[in-house]
Amino acid sequence: MDYYIGLDIGGTKISVVLSNEKCEILHKIKFYTKSEFEDNFQLIIDAINELKTKCSEEIVSIGISAGGPLDSERGIFISPTHLPSWHGVNIKKRVEDVFNIPTFLENDANACALAEYYYGNGKNSKNFAFLTFGTGLGAGLILNGELYKGSNDQAGEIGHVRIAEDGPFCYGKFGSVESYCCGAGISLLHEKLTNQKLSAKEIFDKAEKEHDFLALETVKESSKKLGLTLSILIDLLALDCIVIGSIYSRSQEIIDRFMLDVIDNEILDINKGLCDIKPSLLMENLGDIAAITVAQRGLR
Repeated sequence: MDYYIGLDIGGTKISVVLSNEKCEILHKIKFYTKSEFEDNFQLIIDAINELKTKCSEEIVSIGISAGGPLDSERGIFISPTHLPSWHGVNIKKRVEDVFNIPTFLENDANACALAEYYYGNGKNSKNFAFLTFGTGLGAGLILNGELYKGSNDQAGEIGHVRIAEDGPFCYGKFGSVESYCCGAGISLLHEKLTNQKLSAKEIFDKAEKEHDFLALETVKESSKKLGLTLSILIDLLALDCIVIGSIYSRSQEIIDRFMLDVIDNEILDINKGLCDIKPSLLMENLGDIAAITVAQRGLR
């Protein structure tokens, strides 16, 4: 039996997991992200050492999933938005120097795309996209059965695309996809309507459970812009499947109510019925399985 370790590195929390070759999570250690890289690195080393004691065989490889920008080939962080102290860190080399185990780094959207492609709702797709739709909105792309990363490892930054002249300021501009389709953007949209600052989860709860009119208006605007974004991806790439995580996975029914009509009106007639739109199958385990998938795929 082969064993793998996965690191899901976020701006708020870091998860370190042990998995077998079937991508079953056997043990997990989780802690809050510290402000300084070296403090985090020591906690990561301690967690890996503890997980190594939990299995009888050697660890085959280590996979790391983290928010970008990053250079996945060299294993280097490049000004990551939510991890400023990690800039310039060669995490691949640092981990390999300590453990002498092959280590691989991948952008979290790409890692999640691979996880859904191999183990989730992207199975049997040839041209597939995974959208994060959480803290931010990025896309991992599987085109013709291969992960597509572009010429500089930065393909899939659909959240940066401007789709309106106004809208909240997110991802460096007003009116970006993230202005409407990420946690921060949804919160800012609602604040503009109500002068009340709520999280995206609170807004969706008010819309779904309390039928609050202004919360529902916020959800409607976000969902329609998500529909426009998916229409662009479908027509541009002729995708056969899109899987969406986080917010969509939790609130698919209410989002679909407004999103699907936009897609039907926007896309080419020839593309209607081409693309299945699904929530993440892996749900709360997605980040962990994504990191393990990076470890497994790195050895192929």
